[in-house]
Amino acid sequence: MIRIVIAEDQKLLRGTLRSLLSLEDDLDVVGEAGDGVEALEVIRRQQPDLCLLDIEIPFLSGLELAEKLKEEGHAPKIIMVTTFARPGFLQKARELKVEGYLLKDEPIEFLIDAIRKVMAGGHVISKDLATALFVKEENPLTEREGDVLRLSRSGLSTSEIAGQLYLTNGTVRNYLSTAIQKLGVETRQQATEKAHDNGWI
Repeated sequence: MIRIVIAEDQKLLRGTLRSLLSLEDDLDVVGEAGDGVEALEVIRRQQPDLCLLDIEIPFLSGLELAEKLKEEGHAPKIIMVTTFARPGFLQKARELKVEGYLLKDEPIEFLIDAIRKVMAGGHVISKDLATALFVKEENPLTEREGDVLRLSRSGLSTSEIAGQLYLTNGTVRNYLSTAIQKLGVETRQQATEKAHDNGWI
């Protein structure tokens, strides 16, 4: 029996996945969570064979959760699921050596087959995601520019970002200005969204 934990913040989709997977004789959903922090607790408690992790869940993203599990030495297989083919996210998932990376619009049969393949030692990736990997755009941002955009995206003001990163307001504005230029956009918001969409922050 393959013991599975699902981390997905959309309750309807999470319930549907649980119901469909539970119809299979060899699959058992032993836990579920709506955010990354809750998912980490459930995984620690249940010690599943495999985790289905949505990338964009609150508090701890699927990628951050996968990284934490690897650091803690937990051994479940991991299949990431996502709505968008974002090359930066896929690259990060590859670096973390997750076993599967699927788009949410794949048929349920594809997911079930992927779970069995991964448990047999294989790796699975949606075709559209594999294509995105080969056309990926390199991240032009420095680590500090990424930090500033990440905090900006979370709603912090220039002075709040400066306080968190121990920088002056002027330095934060310079980082934002440089990031905007590098990303070929016109506003701070456009810069944060482009960087996020590409998986750079």
